[in-house]
Amino acid sequence: VGEQALLKCSFRSSSPITDSLLVDWTYRPLAGGQMETVFHYRSVPHPTTAGRFKDRIIWVGNVANGDASIAIQSPELSDNGTFICSVKNPPDV
Repeated sequence: VGEQALLKCSFRSSSPITDSLLVDWTYRPLAGGQMETVFHYRSVPHPTTAGRFKDRIIWVGNVANGDASIAIQSPELSDNGTFICSVKNPPDV
């Protein structure tokens, strides 16, 4: 709580990295409930503009190095839950 939380995500692809590469981060609260998209990357970072993580997600990855990590600023105990990183690099998924 209070310190920036780094959520690491690394990937490998058999295809060259292009502008078609997509990264999606989703979140489900610990108590269950709806999954929500908290971050999207396609050529440039697109942090969420609504919901509990609005203005708190920072892109710290570098897709050229197989890194799709994000960080959460000012995390709270209520942010606890499951975070899923999904990377698609067509035609490789």
